[in-house]
Amino acid sequence: MTQPSTRPAGRHPHSDADLRARAARAVPGGMYGHLNAALFPPDFPQFFVRGEGARTVDADGREYIDLMSSWGPILLGHRHPRVEEAVAAQLARGDTLNGPGPVFVELAELLIELVPSADWAMFSKNGTDATSQALVVARAATGRAKVLMAHGAYHGANSWFTPATVGLTPADRADFVEFAYNDLASAERAAASAEGDVAAIIVTPFRHDAFEDQELADPAFARGLRALADRIGAALVIDDVRAGWRLDLGGSWEPLGVRPDLTAWSKALGNGHPIAAVTGTDALRDAAASLYSTGSFWFSAAPMAAAVATLETLRDTGGIAAMARAGELLRAGLAEQAAAHGLAVTQSGPPQIPFLTFADDTSFEKAYHWTTAALAAGVYVHPWHNWFLNTAHTEDEIRTALERTDDAFASTRRRFGAD
Repeated sequence: MTQPSTRPAGRHPHSDADLRARAARAVPGGMYGHLNAALFPPDFPQFFVRGEGARTVDADGREYIDLMSSWGPILLGHRHPRVEEAVAAQLARGDTLNGPGPVFVELAELLIELVPSADWAMFSKNGTDATSQALVVARAATGRAKVLMAHGAYHGANSWFTPATVGLTPADRADFVEFAYNDLASAERAAASAEGDVAAIIVTPFRHDAFEDQELADPAFARGLRALADRIGAALVIDDVRAGWRLDLGGSWEPLGVRPDLTAWSKALGNGHPIAAVTGTDALRDAAASLYSTGSFWFSAAPMAAAVATLETLRDTGGIAAMARAGELLRAGLAEQAAAHGLAVTQSGPPQIPFLTFADDTSFEKAYHWTTAALAAGVYVHPWHNWFLNTAHTEDEIRTALERTDDAFASTRRRFGAD
């Protein structure tokens, strides 16, 4: 006999509040990691039920223009037809089998075709997998231990890079030496401090630390790191997990004329399907081949089919330029609105990967208020992490978003006054 529901009348059985309560009983802390809504302003939803194009819908049925693109993985819009058709076709044949499908080779060949610094490719599942794998390749090739990285940079959620220290030991990070981003002299000093034992220099294409305005790479800094790596015999590793495929098909430092020895890719590679990659030069091929690097689901074919469809669509449709145009339109509109309401803001980063902060807002109180007001108006942005555009952010979608963010600026002006 079916038991009567004990849920309060009028409550949806899968509302955000209900799901949070159930998760609190079933999951340590109820949620964890960078998607934990407890880290965001109180009105941000935790659970989502649908995505389509540039929009998502939360468990309470509220629709948003998604300017976070699911924190980066969505490159062509949610549920892009060409990608989903490729996945469905592969699933009909098989996904996780006794070995990879032919698409394994097709994807590796496509990456080599698109990325000038790629002579080979290896695959995994997450950005953390890719950055870790790249460093292991560098260490295998050089026989050295030390890695130079920028202070405050995030390169994954393992013991080497996670911002948390709970459960870690000093030994977990003993081989990492920090330098200041865009400060070549600092990198030179870091290299000198580990003279003769530097396996790799790992760097993001631009500085995108949380709670900070973004900072584009100085071309002289990028070229200097390339020269430093060559001089000391270390591998230059570009962590393109966050920026990859939004700035340049060939890699984010390709426009600067700087090519890495190894590149870590993930996020947007499969338009929301779980896949990551490392690409590298022929000089590191034998070292990569010597690794025992594997995972039960690393060779699944469906995400690889998604990646092939994603990259081919991006290439064939001029998607990067389209995202740049949308980003410029968004940036101009936000600047005009902020000025009209007497609010001083800083917009930073590439237009495809934007971020906005308020002046004299070290506590992020204004940012929390503005993003919450934007959320209430149906625009999902974030107060302390960069945003991500995708190719479904058409000019019409951006204009609609701007109609809503204007109300958020008005609310912020009422709450805090003019700057």
